[in-house]
Amino acid sequence: MNAPTGLGALVSLLIFPGGLFVLANGLVFEWIDRKLIARLQNRIGPRWYQPLADIIKLLAKEEVVPERADPRLFFALPIVALAGVLTAALYLPIAGRFVFSFPGDLIVTVYMLSLLTLCTGLAGANTRNRFALVGATRTLTQLFSYEVPFFLAMLGPAAVAGSWQIADIMAHNSQQWLLFIQPIGFVVALIGLMGKLEMRPFDAPEAETEIVAGALTEYSGRGLALFYLGRNVELIGGLTLVATFYLGGIHNVLDYFLKTGALLIVLASLQTLMTRLRIDQTVGLWWRVGALLALAQWLVLIVIGEVAL
Repeated sequence: MNAPTGLGALVSLLIFPGGLFVLANGLVFEWIDRKLIARLQNRIGPRWYQPLADIIKLLAKEEVVPERADPRLFFALPIVALAGVLTAALYLPIAGRFVFSFPGDLIVTVYMLSLLTLCTGLAGANTRNRFALVGATRTLTQLFSYEVPFFLAMLGPAAVAGSWQIADIMAHNSQQWLLFIQPIGFVVALIGLMGKLEMRPFDAPEAETEIVAGALTEYSGRGLALFYLGRNVELIGGLTLVATFYLGGIHNVLDYFLKTGALLIVLASLQTLMTRLRIDQTVGLWWRVGALLALAQWLVLIVIGEVAL
């Protein structure tokens, strides 16, 4: 594919489909997620501008650095986390358009989407707060437990297409919904995404009734706002990646909002139906079952000849 150049590349990078569009889209999807959960629980939920108001309020607040924390890491980690997920979005068909694409961009994208979780864990460890340390331990433990199944679920469509480039995989699978051909991979990808984003029932790392706000207990102001924005962008990136691989690809703006919106409704429904699991339940069960299910699907693909050995 031909990447935009000159002014077009700058607009694509900073405004649409990257940059500002992704950030705004993340805030909108956060509101939809919170509103859906509220309505399913017979509550009213937030107004449409609430996520933006929360970010503006946090940006206006003072950022207090804990006494025993390394100030360089304290300020750098939220920036790195947001930069990582925004970079991942550049290689995804946001609103049906790629900003950049190159062979192997799938590997880069998956690991960039993991940067937020890694930075969150390091942020909690850096502040030395007892609640933040527990939250950081849980965050990093879940990272290792959900990353491998999620990665294996993404490799299934890539193996069928015979490419590690997201644009090639989407083009190869655009005539078929792999949701019906690789249903196990689709389920593993959705659950893995919920684990990465620490959504219920996998929200043990930030359980407010147990450890205040988890790894981000000591964060306030700009740092907390950047972490929240990073999580919203990771939600956009994860939904886009799953829709691209399992729902026939994303080819235009309408396609994008319909497919990612449908997946968001599924995630909101699952969050409403389930309550928080203990960290040993989320890690021990899913590490074994999720990885085994993804490997079993790989075995089926090999047996039926979809994957060339």
